Amino acid sequence: MSGRIEARLQELGIALPEPTAPMANYVPFTVSGNFVFIAGQICQWNGERRHVGKLGAGISLPDGRDTARLCALNILTHLRVACRGDLDRVRRCLQLRGFVNCTPEFTDMPQIVNGASDLMVEIFGDIGRHARAAVGTNSLPGGVAVEVEAVFEIS
Repeated sequence: MSGRIEARLQELGIALPEPTAPMANYVPFTVSGNFVFIAGQICQWNGERRHVGKLGAGISLPDGRDTARLCALNILTHLRVACRGDLDRVRRCLQLRGFVNCTPEFTDMPQIVNGASDLMVEIFGDIGRHARAAVGTNSLPGGVAVEVEAVFEIS
């Protein structure tokens, strides 16, 4: 379905990956009333894991931000499905929670998760601004560098 947000994606030259199946016993999203809860999305493109490793041990800050952006693209893919193909139904990005696979001394988690946050604002404008957490962890599924989950309000 084409609309304002799809036109914005096209204008920005942003393609979304194909939706991928969950890695375990959960669904990629749930809808409750006007809220969509998107399960944690890892940095993969069409099922191919990218950026395996840790921040602070081989993955640079710019690559880390790109990794979080890739997670956000996967979030948008599942959000599109939840909105039955119409991203214009999005009223607000309410919250992002980012998890950064990093060494104990790495402390720039907020800068990494900005890759996802910046994308939401780039695409949705003011309704893309959200509350957020950026947490460091010692491991993520498949050894990927970043995982991001999200909550949206839709019409």
